[in-house]
Amino acid sequence: MKRNKLKLLAVAATVLALLAGCSSNNNTSADGNGAQAGGSANKQLSLAYVAWDSEIASTYVVKEVLEQKLGYSVEMLQVDAGPMWAGISDGSADAMVAAWLPSTHASYTDKFKDQYEDLGPNLEGTKTGLVVPTYMDIASIEDLTDEVGSTMDYTIIGIEPGAGIMMASDKAMDEYKLRGKWTLLESSSAAMTQQLQKAYADKQPIVVTGWTPHWMFAKMDLKYLEDPKNVYGGDEQIHTVTRLGLKDDQPEAYALLDNFHWTPDDMAAVMVDIQEGATPEAAAKAWVEANSDKVDAWLP
Repeated sequence: MKRNKLKLLAVAATVLALLAGCSSNNNTSADGNGAQAGGSANKQLSLAYVAWDSEIASTYVVKEVLEQKLGYSVEMLQVDAGPMWAGISDGSADAMVAAWLPSTHASYTDKFKDQYEDLGPNLEGTKTGLVVPTYMDIASIEDLTDEVGSTMDYTIIGIEPGAGIMMASDKAMDEYKLRGKWTLLESSSAAMTQQLQKAYADKQPIVVTGWTPHWMFAKMDLKYLEDPKNVYGGDEQIHTVTRLGLKDDQPEAYALLDNFHWTPDDMAAVMVDIQEGATPEAAAKAWVEANSDKVDAWLP
């Protein structure tokens, strides 16, 4: 009888252990990350961004806050503008703080309509257009005559192909009848600023695709060429955009992204630090530490 009772107790213990294991498995989220039912998902997030100085600054600041204040592990996805929007829209990236609206990225909002969530502007008062040093005696895109063009090989220095400002500049080539003689040179944001700095140091004429906020306006005396045909549109905003469903999957991160808002001066401070040699991580960390009041206001 004692042996039988012991056997029964052993069987019962085994059954209870198995049931406990099944219960634990049932509480594991469908994606297998071990989060308990009703709790938050695993704290991992991917941020997509383009390699523009402004977007490097904002994305690294958001990364710093997510990691240091909320305990997230953040994957940084540096891509061009088209893949950035595509990644958010198909869910392969979680969020971006780099959507220039309503004009610069209009083609992407049309293409991916209803496939993302727009949380609104995180920075206001942006601008894009053609930029020249103030020592150049021209005021408008219409002033890009043969005489001016001959001094710079009829070349406008651009950035990455596919960027919204490049699409607008390509349209400007037609609107201002520059095509055929002038060339819009595709390059990169870094290459454009290098060319600009070199020309500026030698007081040489140059035309580049530019935008604000950008550290180059703090380092050099520059001006936008007037755009009477309004090809580049007026002042814009930079918006925060997330994939659909992020609010339910990652409520803490979503709340932070929804609260994130800063000024052109804030962004310029991070950009200048990076331009002067700091890594994006170090510049973002320094700004976050120096602006705890603003950061605390973003936290959920």
